[in-house]
This record gives sequence, structure tokens and C-alpha cells, in this order.
Amino acid sequence: MAVGKSAVGRNLAKRLRRRFIDLDRLIEKAEGMKVREIFAQKGEPYFRQAEKQVLREVLRQSGQVIATGGGIVMDEENLTLLREQTLLVGLSASTEALLRRLGKISKRPLLKGGDLRARVEELIKERENRYAQAHVTFDTSELGIDQVVEKIVQTVSAKT
Repeated sequence: MAVGKSAVGRNLAKRLRRRFIDLDRLIEKAEGMKVREIFAQKGEPYFRQAEKQVLREVLRQSGQVIATGGGIVMDEENLTLLREQTLLVGLSASTEALLRRLGKISKRPLLKGGDLRARVEELIKERENRYAQAHVTFDTSELGIDQVVEKIVQTVSAKT
């Protein structure tokens, strides 16, 4: 969260002349409400099931750049699908960079209540083993969107 997935994904898709898919936006469209509203009204388990369903549908097509929510890889099946069917690119950032990007108040459902720094650090720790399974990871802490896109393009070019 706040590593630049959507912005990088959108720009990467444009650069590669591919379709851009933001999984959270597809879920919002299907549910008729924002992610934070889904979490509040229906709960995280409901959201994760919808996320799994949308991911399966999206992966039936090729030639696209997909931005997922950061928690998608916590589900083993999702992680396996992404690793097997895509070039799974992880984006990371330091706690300081994330806090700067998130601002003082975050509307993100997984950051509600408590100390923001502690919650960000907790999420990073919970997810680090899953994130380490990406085919390639880039630290976006000190990079602009175009710099991250260029690094990914170089990686894609090297793999094809």
C-alpha cells in the first residue's frame, strides 16, 4: 500500500501498449461501493473472496498489466496463480516513505485505528515472506514513477 502500484501500473501499461487492470477498481465496480465500504459493511473475508474471483477472471486474458491490492498474495492460491501466470513484480518502500505517502490520516481499511507507523510496520512484517516470492522486486522509496516503470521495462525486455 502506497508503493505506487496503480500509478506505476497505469504508466507501465501505456509504455508497453497494454491494457491496464486495477483489481480494486474492478471489485468496486462489481460491488457498487468503494473498497473501504466493502470492508466496513461486508468485512475483509468477503472482500478477499471477491478479490480471488476477479483475479481468476482477469487472468483468463493475456497482454495486460494488472495492479493488485497488497494483501492479495496472502492467499496461497492467488500467489500461486500470479507466480505461474504472470511476471510478478513486487514494489516495496521504506516505512518512512510509506508514511510520507499515506499522510497523517489514511482512509485505507487496514490502517484504521491505532498508531499508523506501528500498523504499517506490522503489515510489512506479516507480508514480507509472501512479497519475497515475487519474480522481481523494486524499492520505490526514492524513485519516481517513470524510474520504476523504466526498471520494469528493462526487466520485461530481458525476460523476453
